[in-house]
Parts: sequence; structure tokens; C-alpha cells
Amino acid sequence: MPRDMTTDATKHDVTSPLSMLYHWEKERGDEVYLTQPVNGDYQSYTWTQVGNLARRIAYRLQELDLPPQSRIGIFSKNCAEWFIVDLGIMMAGHISVPIFSTAGADTIQYVLKHADVKLLFIGKLDNTTEQVAAVPDDYHTVAFPYPNLSTTQQWAEFIDCPAIDDSPVPDMDQTMTIIYTSGSTGQPKGVVHTYHSICWAAQRSLNQLKIDTSDRTLSYLPLAHITERVLVELSSFYSGGQIYFVESLDTFQRDVKACRPTLFISVPRLWTKFQMGVLAQMPQKKLNILLKIPILKGIVAKKIREGLGLNHARLWASGSAPLAPAVIEWFAKIGINISEGWGMTENSAYGTASVPFRHDKIGCIGKPYDGVDIRISDEGEIQVKAPCNMKEYYLEPEKTAEVFTDDGYLRTGDRGVMDDEGYVRITGRLKDIFKTAKGKYVAPAPIEAKFMENPLVEQVCVTGTNLPQPVALLVLSEEAQKQNKQEVQESLQRTLTNINSGLESHQVLDHVVIMQSEWTIENDLLTPTLKVKRHVLEERFHDVIQASYNSPVVRVA
Repeated sequence: MPRDMTTDATKHDVTSPLSMLYHWEKERGDEVYLTQPVNGDYQSYTWTQVGNLARRIAYRLQELDLPPQSRIGIFSKNCAEWFIVDLGIMMAGHISVPIFSTAGADTIQYVLKHADVKLLFIGKLDNTTEQVAAVPDDYHTVAFPYPNLSTTQQWAEFIDCPAIDDSPVPDMDQTMTIIYTSGSTGQPKGVVHTYHSICWAAQRSLNQLKIDTSDRTLSYLPLAHITERVLVELSSFYSGGQIYFVESLDTFQRDVKACRPTLFISVPRLWTKFQMGVLAQMPQKKLNILLKIPILKGIVAKKIREGLGLNHARLWASGSAPLAPAVIEWFAKIGINISEGWGMTENSAYGTASVPFRHDKIGCIGKPYDGVDIRISDEGEIQVKAPCNMKEYYLEPEKTAEVFTDDGYLRTGDRGVMDDEGYVRITGRLKDIFKTAKGKYVAPAPIEAKFMENPLVEQVCVTGTNLPQPVALLVLSEEAQKQNKQEVQESLQRTLTNINSGLESHQVLDHVVIMQSEWTIENDLLTPTLKVKRHVLEERFHDVIQASYNSPVVRVA
């Protein structure tokens, strides 16, 4: 059953995003809030302009005379209009339902039907023609002002109307949004958050991460995902800081440099990409030599940070999945101290954080945020209770009941341990642990992290259900693919030997398989938040995994 984690003491401490918008309109109306690049031209929106556009969205939605708390979809990559529409939906008294911009036809249709979405805003997408075609013809659709969007109404027409003349404030116990999990298995679940649950997290993040009006943040991770929604969009209403967007993947580096972010949040897959990009220009051996020369170390590190566009950042963060300690160590040497954090859609991405950065705690996901109670169950599961926990899974009371303990803790599905200082370390996912043919259980995550210490490795998945011994599937970095095959083979064999020497007998890897193609969202091997879809990988490459090989390191077509 749904559980209300709030108390009277906490409820009055949370302010709605709309109240904060009205505050900034009054106090700093002419100051720039959002910056959106369009064809290389950086278009700015002040707080007053954002408020006016949001009120026009609200006017149009009210004009439709929909039932209160109707579900309104947002299907787009990050852009200024995403924020504006979200505010307009709140003003009109409705519920936002984001859809990942990478979603395929099945997911699009499932979410629209399951949430009974009444109107869908559509913006920039990955495969615009195919994705828009997946939306049933009878849906009322509105296009954001970007090319090649065939919808019922265009943006210019939709906002060609008066603005509502009042400043509504929601009941904080009302549902604000339903966020469908990206999910690595099965159909996505609709996570229901009230204004209170999700805004409690966003508002408190200011103190935890020391965010204020001077901060600049780049919004580029999916807004349909909880982390970007809470720690970037919603927190910006409370901090009053500036938000910049990315025009396209091709302009990413340009747009990072235009933003000069002071707060930069990314995910493991992208941190690894950044690392590989640096090493493509400066081989590791040369970099190691330069970083050992005192007079050059600072200059080289600063030049790399400037090249990445991150030289103004004071806080670098990573979430969504564990980041290999070796990658964190590598970035620390160039002055980028990445603080890992942990959270879930179900708890508003507000669980733990390694802020401030501590070198001795690399490999941990940090300590619980203030107001968050974390415990480790007898089975080793991380369980969490806080006012930011979800209300329920939409229309799924049985799944809601399953995910909460009798005393109100959220079952996270993550295994972990906690040290004497309260720092938590994830040791794997309960559902990722597999049993070999010998009846022994293996947790893949720690072994995968060891492989990532080799800069030749860009992606890794350790598997082995019902095999005599586990195996590892690897994808090489671009740089590694250009190197001599024999040298790559020998390097991976050394890595395999070193890893195996520290494992228990039932964990020892039989061999490593080098895969030919990268795992991506497009080929359905990564979730929209760039986590490996382990079950899809195992199904698609079943024959490769089950095959016997004579060499410890093999390549497959």
C-alpha cells in the first residue's frame, strides 16, 4: 500500500516550484534564467519571460477543460521549453509524465496508454520521424519550436494566447509527476511523486551540495530521469542559478564551454568517454610523465580541464551506476574530484552523496543526506526511509506493497555495506547476482570495476549463469581498437590474471571475450541512463557466452 513518509513538521518546510518562480519573477525578473542554443545562437530567457510563457501554457491547458490532475506528457530532449511546459502543467493543476527521448514505439505507446495521457508535447528526439509516428493519430500533440515535428499544433500557435492572470500554488500533497523508470527488465513502472516528496529532495539539495544563485549548470542528461529532474531542473527553482542546454551531441563541447558550469553532473559511461577523449590526444604514458613533473603538473591538468570545458566547476558528480574507482583516481590526478552519489526514481534520487570529496572514500557512494535514514538488511540490501520516498507505483498496488517493508523502508534492490563513519559502498544488485553451475553465487559489479582499471576497456559485463566459471564480455575503447592486436591481447591477459589472483575459486573468470560492436541505447543494450541491459546482453549473445574457447582472451565477430 502507499506510504506517507511525511510528518506535519516536514510538510510546512517545503515550498513549491511555482512559489519560487513567483519569487524570482519579483526579485530578479530581468535576469537570465535559461539559455537555449538554436543554430549556434544562444537564446536567453529571463525569469519574467519564463513565467509569462508558463502562464500561456497554463491558459491553453485550462482552455481544454480537462479533469483536474490530468496527465500531460513531455516527450523531448532537454530544452528551455521542457522547463516552461513543466511549470505550465503545474499552474494548470495537472500532472506531468515525461517520456525518454530515446523511447521506442512499444514504450511510447505503453506510457501513453498506462498513464492515460491527455495531451503530449513533443520536442527534439533521436529518431524523430519514427518516434512521432509511434504516437497514435487520435492524440492531441503540440510541437516545441524545432524543425521536422509533425503534430496537431505548432508551438507558435499554442502560445499565441493570453497568460493566466493569477499565480496558483499547488497543494503539496497532490501528485506532481509520474516518472516511468527506464528499466533494464520488463515494462517501465510509473513512479508517483507528490509535490512534497520530490520537492523536499530538490529543496534540501541546496544545502547538501551548496548550490546558490551564482551557479551555472548544464542540463543534458535526460530530464525524463529522476536525477536531472531533481538536482538540475527542480533545484534550480530553489537556487535561482542559471541553466544552459545543449543543442546537439555534435555541439556538446561548444555548449559546455559556453556554460562554464560550476556544477557538473554526469554518468559513468560519459565520464569514461571523457577519459578516452583525453587519452586519444595524449597517450597515458606521456600523461603519466608530465604529471610527475612538479612544474608541469598543474599546467597540464588545467589545460585538460579547459579542453573539457570544466575548469570553472567546483563540484563534479557521478550517479546512475557505480563509477570504477580507477576512473575516479584518474580524474583526481588532473584536478577533477568526482563525488559519487546514489539514489533511485523511487526516492527522488536523494539517498547518499560523497560531498565533500574524500580521496580515502573513493569507491563509496557517500553518506546519507540529512533527513535520510539508511539501513542494511540481514540479506545485505540497502533500505531507505525519507520524506522523498515515492507515494506509489501508478495503478500497481501489489508492486507498491512489495517494494516497501512493513516498517516503511524502501527496498532498493542494491546490496551494500556501511562503514563506521556511515559511508556506504555498493557491492552489486541483488538481481544481478548469478549462480554458476557449481551452485556458487557471483556478484559481478566488483569484478567489472577491476576491469575498468585498464584504459583499453570501455564497457564490461561479467556473466555466467549455469557456467562452470564466469566469463567477461568487453568492448574496447576507440584508441584500443587502433592499437596492435597482440599488444591489446597481452594487456587484457595481464588484467585477467591480476583480477583472478584476488578472487575466490568460484569467482575466477574462465576467459574474456572482446565484442566487436559498442553497446548503445540504439542497439538496445543500454538503458536511457546508459546502464547495461544485462538480461538483453545475455539473451542476444547466449551462444557467445556458452561457447568454449582455448584462449583466455578471444575476439568474436
